[in-house]
Amino acid sequence: MDIVAAIESILFVAESPVPSAELSEVLEVPPGDVQHALTELGERLSGAGSGLVLREAGGGWRLYTRPDLHPFLERYAASPSATKLSKAALEALAVVAYRQPVSRGQVSDIRGVDSEQALRTLERRGLIDIVGHAPGPGQAILFGTSDTFLEKLGLRSLDELPPLADHVPPPDVVEVLERPFRPEEPSSDSRS
Repeated sequence: MDIVAAIESILFVAESPVPSAELSEVLEVPPGDVQHALTELGERLSGAGSGLVLREAGGGWRLYTRPDLHPFLERYAASPSATKLSKAALEALAVVAYRQPVSRGQVSDIRGVDSEQALRTLERRGLIDIVGHAPGPGQAILFGTSDTFLEKLGLRSLDELPPLADHVPPPDVVEVLERPFRPEEPSSDSRS
C-alpha cells in the first residue's frame, strides 16, 4: 500500500481536517509512519508543481490551494457559480473572531446595525458556534468561532489571526473620520 497516496486521497475527499491519529487508525499503520508520509506528501506536492499544499490546521491535516494561485481563486469566487458571504456577514464574523465570546447585542452595537441575520448565516455555515451564556439578566447567548472557521482560514489557532492594530488607522485619521458623526458642542456664546 502506498501510504502517501492513501493519505492524499483521504485528505482530498475529507470535509474537515483529519488528525494524524485518525489517519493512523484508518490506514492501520503506526503514527510515525503517518508523520513520515505527511512529510513526504508535503514535499511531493511542493516539488511537483501542484496547485495544492499540505497544511496542518483546525486540529488536523488538510489540502489547500497554493497561496500564489489566490488571484485565480478570487476571480473564480467572483463568478456566479461561487457563493460568498455578504459584507454584513463578514463584518459580523470579524467581530466574533476578535471579541469572542460575544453576544448578538454586542456584535450589533459594534457594527452599528442589527446583526441577527448575519449571525444566523454564520451559524448555518458552521463558522460560529454558541459557546455559552452571559451571566446576569437575560443570559444572552455568546458566540465564538468554530473549528470550521479555523479550517477555512487555514489557521491552527486564533493566535494566528493578524493583529487587529495592523488594520486600525492612526488616531489623527480616526479623528477626521469621526468628526462628522459627533454632536456639535455648544459654544460659550450660545449660553443664555
